[in-house]
Amino acid sequence: MKSKTGGNGEAGGGGSSSSPSPPPSPRKNAGISRCRRRLRPAKDLSETRRLAAGIITRRSLRYFFLLPVVYISGLLMCVGPFSSLIGHTPLPGSVYRSHEVFRNLWHDIEFDNSTAIELSSVWKYKRKSREHKPCPNLTALHREHFVSPGLNGFLIVEANGGLNQQRSAICNAVAVAGLLNAILVIPQFEFHNVWKDPSEFGDIYDEDHFISTLDGYVKVVKELPEALMERHNYNTSNITSIRVQAWAPLSYYLGVVYPILQKEGVIRIAPFANRLAMSVPPHIQFLRCLTNYKALRFSSSISSLSKKLVRRMMEKSSRTDGKYIAVHLRFEEDMVAFSCCVYDGGEKEKVEMDSAREKGWRGKFKRKDRIILPNINRVDGKCPLTPLEVGMMLRGMGFDNNTSIYLASGKIYHAERYLAPLIKMFPYLYTKESLATSDELAPFMGYSSQLAALDYTVCLFSEVFVTTQGGNFPHFLMGHRRFLYDGHAKTIIPDKRKLVVLFDYVTISWRTFKDQMEDMLSESDRKGIMVPRVRKINRKTSVYTYPLPECRCLQQFRRSEIDNYHDILDDYNGTKT
Repeated sequence: MKSKTGGNGEAGGGGSSSSPSPPPSPRKNAGISRCRRRLRPAKDLSETRRLAAGIITRRSLRYFFLLPVVYISGLLMCVGPFSSLIGHTPLPGSVYRSHEVFRNLWHDIEFDNSTAIELSSVWKYKRKSREHKPCPNLTALHREHFVSPGLNGFLIVEANGGLNQQRSAICNAVAVAGLLNAILVIPQFEFHNVWKDPSEFGDIYDEDHFISTLDGYVKVVKELPEALMERHNYNTSNITSIRVQAWAPLSYYLGVVYPILQKEGVIRIAPFANRLAMSVPPHIQFLRCLTNYKALRFSSSISSLSKKLVRRMMEKSSRTDGKYIAVHLRFEEDMVAFSCCVYDGGEKEKVEMDSAREKGWRGKFKRKDRIILPNINRVDGKCPLTPLEVGMMLRGMGFDNNTSIYLASGKIYHAERYLAPLIKMFPYLYTKESLATSDELAPFMGYSSQLAALDYTVCLFSEVFVTTQGGNFPHFLMGHRRFLYDGHAKTIIPDKRKLVVLFDYVTISWRTFKDQMEDMLSESDRKGIMVPRVRKINRKTSVYTYPLPECRCLQQFRRSEIDNYHDILDDYNGTKT
């Protein structure tokens, strides 16, 4: 049964109910004569119906509670600890055997550079040019919707999460400020015990550029006026705080938030991640686009070093005309622990992962109602790819050992061991730590969001971007690349459900594996230009991942970023000659 959609587009409570349907009415000719039915007292008939309904209800509830037990038992019997006792073989792809496949195929991989593909010719699909409505005159748009911004009070938001979750919150905050005609105070960043980054807005983004770009659309200030701060004892936590539901529709902001703003003159919304519906009027969507692709520019310290890293990466990639692959690898200890997946580390790995889960999530994974099924996670494609698996996939796609790879990642779990196969396959492997000097990186150490911003920029200008585990970082990056590169994400998105089955086939031939990887590359190429026909309310199909056609009219501003890239390219070409 299809679930109902509430006002904000999320699944509501309109799914199948636990209450049973009423029993069907008896047919007119049900084997009892019309005469006898008349003689039956109405009271007895109603009691009979109630009794029947009660029996059906009890049976339905019994089955309702029994079904999950049967389902979980089935899973355990298939892939759980009992499978070895009763002789069941594991599901294909449910056990990590990639290291065995690599060992068997290494000889073929090592000597196979005959089918290498040129990085410049990887992407073959192009978006078809279509006739679009003329872009509105920005001056006319301003006159119609943003005549006197900021008349209704001040808006304070607290952005939580990592770099790109905060970026989403900032874009949404500008949109809400425009909707409410409020003055936006530079967003505050919530300190999180996972990211452990005390960075403020100005440490990551250029505040003055942010304010000046939005001027005329949404008024932005760095802090509240003195009178308002004095009224709240110089403590923003004393300001009226509103907790907004996820993906809240415009009607909620206009009906609930707006009256409070008018009455109080200032409101605070915390937390503020994914607190605005994706479906908004064009002039509000325009604010999201304007914020994401023009107003949010990294701070001078981040921009300066990231530009150097891109240039050095190009220099290291002279064998491929300055083009390189960027891989967003999520194989840090906390990611492996959170995934609850099992690799080839044996008992030592289990002890380390149990410890990491307890340290990071304090008993969350030990609750009685929490069932952990590592094998099912792997079959479902939810396990982070290992460096070995990424390397085999790329070699299978035709990228040879002369290809330069930039690795965007945190600290890899047991890096020396797990990175060794990837380096064997791609010896020209670089990270921000290997491209920058220790003195250059020193100001950013201990600030995970600032380090992520460096990775973001180097990945943005790569010829090929590879995402391995999902999350806000790749979704924002794919959207940014679509915005810059004529609608093509130029991104390899592995089909992990397919990969785990191939890696389970220990005797697979290199030719067979390559054929499958070439198909996967072609599929990524095809999907790179696609735009989902139905925009679901989630980050995977949001305007941040698929900015076109909504942000098309802002593409004139992309020239500044592309020109910056060409400046780096000119520097590289000048050095080369």
